[in-house]
Amino acid sequence: MSLRGSTTVSDRIFACLPYLLPLIDGLVFGSFLLNQFPALQVLLLPLRPVLIIYGSLGQFGQLIVFFALFFLVVRNEKISHFIRFNTMQAILLDIVIFLCSILVRVLGQVPGTGFAIETVANTIFLGVVAAVGYSIIQSVIGRYAEIPAVSDAVYMQVR
Repeated sequence: MSLRGSTTVSDRIFACLPYLLPLIDGLVFGSFLLNQFPALQVLLLPLRPVLIIYGSLGQFGQLIVFFALFFLVVRNEKISHFIRFNTMQAILLDIVIFLCSILVRVLGQVPGTGFAIETVANTIFLGVVAAVGYSIIQSVIGRYAEIPAVSDAVYMQVR
């Protein structure tokens, strides 16, 4: 669905970049799956430079990146709606990942839940990869990625 007119190639590329944020933050949940299937780690090799840079920022630097995306991109009406929409959607996906990390920490406090934690973490990781992959593909095509509930919240935030 293309609401606000056509998108340029540069808009499509810049709309894909913010999805690195939830993908990188979601990798924490993929540790179980990636340890069970080491061949999947080859797919992450292109992300290695981004992981090194983002990891070197520390938590404070990562928080600055988060707020910079929100205030400098989402709230800047000079930037195209397509880029702002995708940036806000990536931010909301990252918030969902943060809430899921709280859930996993709470589950970790209960004794005997190792298998449940592993299952939940794998499910979260696969969900993040699916949502980010779908969103990037839709952005490259030039369409708005419609993720239920998340996209509705994005439309409320991005005018």
